[in-house]
Amino acid sequence: MKKQNLSQIIGCVLIVFTMQSCFVAKKYTRPEVVDEQLYRTDKIHQDTTSMANVSWQTLFSDTVLTHYIQEGLNNNLDIRTALENINIAQSYMKQGAWGYAPTLNVGMNYTNNVISDNSPQGRVNPNNTFNTGIYALTGQFSWEIDAWGKIRSDKKASIAGYMQSVAFHQAVKTQLISAIATSYFQLLALDEQKNITKRTIINRENSIATIQALKESGQESEVAVKQIQAQLYNAQALLIDIENNIKLTENTFSILLGKNPESISRTTLPEQKINTDLVIGVPLQMLTNRPDVKAAELELIQAFEMTNVAKSNFYPSFRITANGGLQSIKFEDLFNSTSLFSSIIGGLTQPLFNGRRIKTQHEIALANQEKSYLNFKKSVLNASKEVSDALYNYESAKDKLVLKEQEFQSLKLASEYSEELLTQGMANYLDVLTSRESSLSAELACVNTELAQLTNLVALYRAVGGGLK
Repeated sequence: MKKQNLSQIIGCVLIVFTMQSCFVAKKYTRPEVVDEQLYRTDKIHQDTTSMANVSWQTLFSDTVLTHYIQEGLNNNLDIRTALENINIAQSYMKQGAWGYAPTLNVGMNYTNNVISDNSPQGRVNPNNTFNTGIYALTGQFSWEIDAWGKIRSDKKASIAGYMQSVAFHQAVKTQLISAIATSYFQLLALDEQKNITKRTIINRENSIATIQALKESGQESEVAVKQIQAQLYNAQALLIDIENNIKLTENTFSILLGKNPESISRTTLPEQKINTDLVIGVPLQMLTNRPDVKAAELELIQAFEMTNVAKSNFYPSFRITANGGLQSIKFEDLFNSTSLFSSIIGGLTQPLFNGRRIKTQHEIALANQEKSYLNFKKSVLNASKEVSDALYNYESAKDKLVLKEQEFQSLKLASEYSEELLTQGMANYLDVLTSRESSLSAELACVNTELAQLTNLVALYRAVGGGLK
């Protein structure tokens, strides 16, 4: 009899696996979201190499900066939060990997039944008191056969969720590297502007003595003296603003490193050299280099697999359950062979009416999959825009710097000439004031343009997916 029951169960299992050919979970294929014209660029050649493959230790030649980047990667709070998200996703992935495994529960209990005198059994035997105790050691076994790929799809979805958390961590990492480098270059630019402003203040203090002497000789009036004093005060106020910006930028930089605000040691702006060529690679590489694009695709994969899970709910589920253990009214007889009991059930359940829940879940899964696809496509488009923006901004800053340096040299000479003419009585103070102010503005603009060139290069490096090597 037992052999016959076992044969029937095995037969049911074989039928279910044969039915699996009726529906197999679909396999994910990457949608067409990338084309050869993804990057809009006129000057940068595209080939199979990319500056994204250059490590940040190689890209930045400033050892002080690379030290700060490593410190930030070790201590930044956003990085540590992203790592904890990876641990959470890893736990879900491990749980998904156990989806194929059966469940087994064991328990031990004692049950005491006292029959009421007013119950049917008590009425039959009114003079007998029924007080029955039962000892039991039981186990429950249950296993769902993955006939339609439901468990397999759920496992793939959990793996995609884990990989997405890893990609998010990588995205935080690239953003942090970019933020640290940008803030560091901003500090260097502020230092350079501070030095320029200090030199300007010294020159204007000397000019006051010169214009005072010209006034006493009758060549200039008190108006000229006051105008140059006003320029001095303006430069001193500018210095206060620059020093305040340095403190604020140092505070921001310290937070990026995961520590309290403090003074930041650094080199100088002229020492900065970037050790790489501007090669952005072919568009398809962005899918493997950009962590945010990878995260968006993994979100799509997860939604795709959850659609498979929702679709499998329309099909019958096959579950094998078994119960067994030891049962006795006397504890001393509990572990005898005569106390053994067992049962096994193989069941096939087909959902019919469930308040439209299964169909609703499937519709929601399809909508979530479409949302994930649109988000993936949007992330690719945004990435291409960031690459193009960074390229054009870098080239613009590079060309602009040449012109700004020429402008500054011209205005510097004009300022020197006007001061010489003033001392010789061949120019008025208005010419001197104008040339000085223009020269200072041009020199500060040169620093800003050089900073823009560096920060746009960092933005391009992040846009193509750099910072992971």
